[in-house]
Amino acid sequence: MPTAAPAFRLATVAGLLVLAATSASAHPHVWVTAKAEIDYASGQVTGIRHSWTFDAAYSAFVTQGLDKNGDGKLTPDELAGLAAENTQNLAEFGYFTKLKVAGKEQTFAEPTEPRMAMEGDALTLSFLLPLKAPATQGRGVVALEVYDPTFFVSFGLAEGADAARLAGAPTGCAATITRPKTPDPKTADAAKPGMTEAFFEALTAASNYGVQYAQRVLVACP
Repeated sequence: MPTAAPAFRLATVAGLLVLAATSASAHPHVWVTAKAEIDYASGQVTGIRHSWTFDAAYSAFVTQGLDKNGDGKLTPDELAGLAAENTQNLAEFGYFTKLKVAGKEQTFAEPTEPRMAMEGDALTLSFLLPLKAPATQGRGVVALEVYDPTFFVSFGLAEGADAARLAGAPTGCAATITRPKTPDPKTADAAKPGMTEAFFEALTAASNYGVQYAQRVLVACP
């Protein structure tokens, strides 16, 4: 059985191995449609409010056995334990989040307000990722990237105006999204020659392969 590169711990390690085994030639293994809200207070950036919606196959896999009352519906209360545990586990991977404010990379405090909700066949995780200290943007740019360096998980910003929002930002600030020109490879064979599944398995959280597929939110203020 192939082993999975260190990545999303929204399931147990064993569970990720099972998921990977079902599509051994494919990379990435999990797809996430992301939305981000950049929060401000008193003119400073204070945190990122993430909303990540997972593909149907992964959503079904990770929620097995969580319908405690057997009514065929998963409520936020039934998903609360999973949301809290998995949000905490994201620390190992830097929350898959890179943020620079006026050119300075920011560090994050522990996430808060974890929540999961099931809508149709898609599971959404949301949480607030506060900065350790508020950051002054001034006339500099805020640059947000959300990606998995190992490319086990493919993050893509949602379409539409709510993909990148600002809360409490100074008047005149505006967010724009930049997307990579190179589409995500659907399988390891579709990537560059020699990039087999073994190549991806050898990547670690310190790798930087996934950055080439990162989509960015840029915020400029007058």
